Amino acid sequence: MQNANAVPIVVENLSKTYRVSERESGFVASLRSVFNRTFKDVHAVSSVSFSIGRGEIVGFLGPNGAGKTTTLKMLSGLLFPTGGGAKVLGYVPWQRSNDYLRSITLVMGQRNRLSWDIPASDSFLLNQAIYGIPIAEYKRTLDELVELLAIGDVLGKPVRNLSLGERMKCELAAALLHRPTVLFLDEPTIGLDITSQNRIRAFLKEYNRRTGATMILTSHYMADVTALCERVIIIHHGKLKYDGGLNELSRRIAPYKTLGVQLVSDIVAANGLAVGDEGSARQTALLANYGTVMPNPNEDGKVLIQVKASEVAAVTARLLAEQSVHDLTIEDPPIEDVIEQAFDA
Repeated sequence: MQNANAVPIVVENLSKTYRVSERESGFVASLRSVFNRTFKDVHAVSSVSFSIGRGEIVGFLGPNGAGKTTTLKMLSGLLFPTGGGAKVLGYVPWQRSNDYLRSITLVMGQRNRLSWDIPASDSFLLNQAIYGIPIAEYKRTLDELVELLAIGDVLGKPVRNLSLGERMKCELAAALLHRPTVLFLDEPTIGLDITSQNRIRAFLKEYNRRTGATMILTSHYMADVTALCERVIIIHHGKLKYDGGLNELSRRIAPYKTLGVQLVSDIVAANGLAVGDEGSARQTALLANYGTVMPNPNEDGKVLIQVKASEVAAVTARLLAEQSVHDLTIEDPPIEDVIEQAFDA
């Protein structure tokens, strides 16, 4: 490693602009474009700056087309920037030195690094040869990854015969055989079922705990972010929108909480009426005085009330004093809503 820097990732005014041709539709426009082409600049990433410390797992968020994957490709050395600079572990990524490539990995949930027609174990051996991993170290690392990912029973199967969840776990193992200290994870759980998503999250958390690896994670599954990241970086239209704690983001963008209230009323207690009927309507009418009533997608008999975070204690005390409350919960707003508001800010 060139530099055992306490801040392994430093990005300063990083930019990437593509020059693309454009024309109107139709045969005449096609013919005209042969002799007189017009171009426009598309700013995929615009002067983005941030730094990430050793061992951090940072969520890198934004809507489709925000510049997330472009940024990761520059940091992993696949793309040259058009402006600014970056250092990862003391290296300039796009110089693609062998020592740098041995220190990082890029996992893309929609890309295959395993050969389709051979067992995953054969692809692992190919990676061992490419990275020049000593055989004893390779076996030790592989055994650890097989245990953590629970893939011992699939290593001998051709990759084409694996389920998506099994393949993704093998992809992660292949990406980590050389023990990288920086992981760029681009949608690592995309398309997986809930059980497989949970297993991948648990693995990444444990890998981070054991190795102290630094990770940048992009995902559209907010469960990935809330399970793994205390800090998030949000970009939109290639520009940095937010860099800070996940909890602080909730406080800044959505400074409210949601009260879930179910009252002990005669009509509810006697008839067990559910959401959408007369009992729910009476609860809603009573509780509208305490905050903004929100739709409840869970259909669990509760009325959801949105209340300013600064007023939760007072509203809760007044509610308990004035009403016969059967059940009461207090929750933060869904992180999906918080992120959506951040994009529109």
